Amino acid sequence: MSRTVGSFGPKTLETIRKAGLRLIFEHGYEAMSLRQLAAEVGIRPSSLYNYMHTKQDLLFSLIEMHMQELLDQVDAALTGVVEPAERLAAFVAFHVRYHMVRKSEVSVVNFELRSLDVEHYATVVEMRKRYESRLSDIIEDGIKQGAFAPLDVSVATFAILAMLTGVCSWYRPDGRLSEAEIIDAHIGMALRSLGASIIAR
Repeated sequence: MSRTVGSFGPKTLETIRKAGLRLIFEHGYEAMSLRQLAAEVGIRPSSLYNYMHTKQDLLFSLIEMHMQELLDQVDAALTGVVEPAERLAAFVAFHVRYHMVRKSEVSVVNFELRSLDVEHYATVVEMRKRYESRLSDIIEDGIKQGAFAPLDVSVATFAILAMLTGVCSWYRPDGRLSEAEIIDAHIGMALRSLGASIIAR
């Protein structure tokens, strides 16, 4: 992973972000130092300031990039899907798959959000609310159309998200069930929790 000392550019920035994500995931934000990050990347500590002013800037950029990618990808997954039950299934499939394969990013967002300063925290919370609204809108539309049981939309949204996100804490690629089987199980549980019919897949 080492690079020529003093080198810089887009590739170095990408390397810094990947190394920073891994170090924060493994050691925690408070324990990870910029000197440690520079050594991991293979540049002088002073060279990091070509890419960030503070460690806080690094953390925010990692979390913001993750949240923007999450928003872009869920919108792509829902494009062209109309019926509430199908939209819910598409949302669940995307969310579970993403959280199975992006454990580092998800863990850093969930556990290090508290480490952001007030301004950065507010920005990320607003992005999280936008993501949550994708699901709450699906649930609300489904209730209005009679596809889902009349439930409290906010409670249902947070309950389903908690269930889906939990997969990143226990999923193992070599586990008993395949990725597809785990996704289908979560789709079934989400649909049943809203009183909807199970979709044949």
